[in-house]
Amino acid sequence: MKSLAVLFSALVVASALAGCSSYRPTPAAFHEVLDQPYRLGAGDRIRVTVFEQEGLTNTYSVDQSGYISFPLVGAVPARGHTAQQLEAEIAAKLRQGYLRDPDVSIEMDRYRPIFVMGEVGAAGQYSYVPGLTVQKSIAIAGGFSARANQESVDITRDINGKVMTGRVRTSDPLMPGDTVYVRERLF
Repeated sequence: MKSLAVLFSALVVASALAGCSSYRPTPAAFHEVLDQPYRLGAGDRIRVTVFEQEGLTNTYSVDQSGYISFPLVGAVPARGHTAQQLEAEIAAKLRQGYLRDPDVSIEMDRYRPIFVMGEVGAAGQYSYVPGLTVQKSIAIAGGFSARANQESVDITRDINGKVMTGRVRTSDPLMPGDTVYVRERLF
């Protein structure tokens, strides 16, 4: 009987340690990216305005390959670029035999969605809006389930082409394209 109790205690300790071994502190780049200019990605929709060129001014979506299809110049790489970098790229392409001195401006029309998974009321894909936090995204997804760990969540984020996962507080801000995973609590 005593050996059974010792075995059970060892199993509890082993499972607790196994749960801790999967924890990784949030990488420094995770929070640093919040202070950098926004970089476009697949699923973003932008409004491109070319001054005095009504035929070119329109809304364009970044496709899965990371490009926008722009009239006259064709596919323009957008993934990983800031809006200012993309403005310069489009203007440079338009200068190559199409317009003498194009004035291009870009603004965000719609950000790529976020995903909320795990112990929430309605897991799924949701629209990103500036200022969205983990807590607000969980509220949008129907709130925490009865089994949810409400202390912290795991966020998966693409940072400069590298996918990283980190554990954050519910007050932390989200970025477009983030995946929020609410874990189940142990007890």
